[in-house]
Amino acid sequence: MKVVLAYSGGLDTSIILRWLQETYGAEVITFTADLGQGEEVEPARAKALQMGVPAEAIHIEDLREEFVADFVFPMFRANTIYEGEYLLGTSIARPLIAKRLVEIADAHGADAISHGATGKGNDQVRFELGAYALSPNIKVIAPWREWDLGSRQSLMAYAEAHDIPIEMKRGTKSPFSMDANLLHISYEGGPLEDPFTEPPSEMWRWTVSPEQAPNEATYLDLTYEKGDIVAIDGVAMTPAQVLTELNRIGGANGVGRLDIVENRFVGMKSRGAYETPGGTIMLRAHRAIESITLDREVAHLKDSLMPNYAKLIYNGFWWSPEREMLQVAIDHSQQFVNGDVRVKLFKGSVEVVGRRSEDSLFDEKIATFEDDEGAYNQADAEGFIKLNALRLRNLARKRSMSDGG
Repeated sequence: MKVVLAYSGGLDTSIILRWLQETYGAEVITFTADLGQGEEVEPARAKALQMGVPAEAIHIEDLREEFVADFVFPMFRANTIYEGEYLLGTSIARPLIAKRLVEIADAHGADAISHGATGKGNDQVRFELGAYALSPNIKVIAPWREWDLGSRQSLMAYAEAHDIPIEMKRGTKSPFSMDANLLHISYEGGPLEDPFTEPPSEMWRWTVSPEQAPNEATYLDLTYEKGDIVAIDGVAMTPAQVLTELNRIGGANGVGRLDIVENRFVGMKSRGAYETPGGTIMLRAHRAIESITLDREVAHLKDSLMPNYAKLIYNGFWWSPEREMLQVAIDHSQQFVNGDVRVKLFKGSVEVVGRRSEDSLFDEKIATFEDDEGAYNQADAEGFIKLNALRLRNLARKRSMSDGG
């Protein structure tokens, strides 16, 4: 039996690797994705070799550009946020990992894929819905739903009994469960399990506290083409370069911290803290460029579709036909979303201070409070108001008669 394992090289996935070998007699193929998590991924190769995985069965891939270009940017064209706040940093990474898992499984003629997501979280759903959508007959092995290794002590005992190397690092282990990629870093667990406890200042890794941010504002000019940022301050950049640079500058200005309680797809509420500096800037700036380039009804329709689009991503339905249908509509709306947005970053805030576009629908001749030279006949507004008031006036008369007035 061949199994493709989503492998980080850490203790948990190394235990899963050995468990698959022992429990299923599996020939394990490992897949490690670099999504910009900021940690070295190459050590996973040495660890997999040490665990008996042949060199040709070890896949380590730099997916940063594909991640931002094909997943993050399309999501931001919709101004996507879940439950009014969450920028979906973890959610949007899972469909790409699922895609590569099934592609590698197909290339190796593997029988199954496996992941290290627990039975309590959303990620198991996202990985598996994606895998089944792309490869309907694939078998999925989820060790956390099968084995009886329910505690850290039992995992350590298993590692010792099965000669799994345990790296002992100096210093205190972080109490938080963390997940990072180029869009964000998330924190759960530890003191965050009490939703009334403020996140400790030492927890944050990407952003300075707003109080400690520079006392002078930072200005950025972002250039858009068809809804995507293609340059910062006039310097052309690839999608991954854009997000990397916005993370750097946003983090230095204390932008992008978030502390929320969200509703997981599996049914429970979960408190999480997030750092999404680049994404926070992108969301504000994209809405600004749309404000002058989108037709009013198109903009309003997009806003009405966004919550469903966000829920599809959060719940793991990126590869569903309904998400693909919505994406076609969203992308169509971006044909003329071109131009420049100037943002001002200051002590955790992102303020839009300018926007311009050759495709702008903003007409100064009509919008001006000065003489518009006949571009707009203000007297026309009377009929417009009366027509829109007709049903309200009729309703008020009927109610007045019913009340005996």
